Amino acid sequence: MIAVIDYGAGNLQSVVKALKFIGCETVITNKKDELLKADGAILPGVGSFADAMDCMNNSGATEAVLAFVESGKPLLGICLGLQLLFDESEESPGAKGLGLLKGKITKIPNNNGTLKIPHMGWNSLDIKKHDGIFKGIEDDAYVYFVHSYFLKADDESIVSARTHYGTDIDAAVSCGNIYAAQFHPEKSGDVGLQMLRNFAAIAGGN
Repeated sequence: MIAVIDYGAGNLQSVVKALKFIGCETVITNKKDELLKADGAILPGVGSFADAMDCMNNSGATEAVLAFVESGKPLLGICLGLQLLFDESEESPGAKGLGLLKGKITKIPNNNGTLKIPHMGWNSLDIKKHDGIFKGIEDDAYVYFVHSYFLKADDESIVSARTHYGTDIDAAVSCGNIYAAQFHPEKSGDVGLQMLRNFAAIAGGN
């Protein structure tokens, strides 16, 4: 079973629909006890860093996510869910993230107005790790992005894929039992569905 974490600031239904499509049993929850019963968990996210962390803290989801990661079971962050895994974001000075990984979340440069921000659309990936959620995924696979801020990880060894949109973007990371993607696997067609299948297989929840 894969838990989709509901903290009041994520687009859950597209993720749940994709999981059901690939045959995964799912539960939507922010309760620690329920979350810890799941084989794997997905942390989606849309909106601003500060608003999301406020919702996480107020709903009890912060404590639940930290306990889940501590359990050793796999967690997948999606879009803002990737950014929340880090200490802070330039988007929301003073707001504290989950602090599970180290890196900088900064605004995508618009290159003197030549780039549209937010970055919305399909970009190809330069895959660095052909395991984890990228098992069986070919280099230059296209995935769907919607974001204005991007990650530059402190430790390059955690970066599993990059893309380029005005600057080099760390598009996905993996570290221990933590996986995360800046793009939306659930909106990335067959390639994204394969990534979700890979995650479900890692969790043993398929």
